[in-house]
Amino acid sequence: MSNSARLPSPTVDRGPAPAQESRSFLRLQCPACRRDFPQDLFSSAPRLCSGCGFTISEEQGILRALEPDREFYFQQFVHQYETVRAKEGRGSSSEEYYLALPFRDLTGKNSWQWKIRSRTFRYIENHVLRDIERTCDGGCDVLDIGAGNCWLSYRMVLRGHRPVAVDLLDNDADGLGAATHYFDHLPYPFPRFQAEMDRLPLASGQFDVVVFNASFHYSVDYERTLSEALRCLRRPGHVVIADSPFYSSDASGRKMVEEKRAGFERQFGFRSDSIESREYLTPQVLGELARKSGLRWKVLKPWYGVSWAMRPVKARLLWRRPPARFYIVWGRGYGQ
Repeated sequence: MSNSARLPSPTVDRGPAPAQESRSFLRLQCPACRRDFPQDLFSSAPRLCSGCGFTISEEQGILRALEPDREFYFQQFVHQYETVRAKEGRGSSSEEYYLALPFRDLTGKNSWQWKIRSRTFRYIENHVLRDIERTCDGGCDVLDIGAGNCWLSYRMVLRGHRPVAVDLLDNDADGLGAATHYFDHLPYPFPRFQAEMDRLPLASGQFDVVVFNASFHYSVDYERTLSEALRCLRRPGHVVIADSPFYSSDASGRKMVEEKRAGFERQFGFRSDSIESREYLTPQVLGELARKSGLRWKVLKPWYGVSWAMRPVKARLLWRRPPARFYIVWGRGYGQ
């Protein structure tokens, strides 16, 4: 099959033409001691911290920015997460599978979830990105935290932006390694970092937008995670949190977590609680984060269809806890 035959349909990608060149430089910060590296990412010099000696190495195009003790800390979480994702049928050997995301799941194994993801993304395109893009001549610098297989970073390049993808997972099916499926269809490969969201290997003030795409709820400490994201933003900047479970009350969220962990134990033999992720958001949590960060949140509510909208009604009739909502939380005004 020719490359032109595999390119996404014009009806899928409606943004501006992609940028012709990658960023000329990307400044790094040591995740261990927080000192800025003396050279940028694209320098020929070793990516070596002059303060503590930590080195950001590169393997198969992925920049490795996890300290050895942090890699050990996340080891069980990553193993369990990859086990669950594999059993759910994530990933594919087909390039077309990745190019179709998030609009189609060509495996048919997780179509309902990708239907939600696609509607979320369309809403972000139409109601968030277009406003942000008016202030970014020549495209935006986008930090994609929790990038997974990097479909969002791919879509950002197609809109003319310059993404940097960050995730703990580096495998070729569902992690950063899967991004290679996109590179033949882009003018340049975007940088990928294996790193944790609370210790980003990036110097301050380089990005216009930070996106947590179905990932913010994996944070152990929301305040710390958000503070680290804001550190990387230029002022004023934007934070977009998408597809993280949202509940009106903490009690409903806590009940969901217990049900989820009990279900994991029955199905997979472990509770998936090796790391105490926060798992959900509430209005109270957002209010506290706004107060401490100076952000103004705008909560956007995409339409996911009648069946999805009826879920709370069905839950009440069956005397069950309220189901999670999936809102888009847009933080603006940082630094203004």
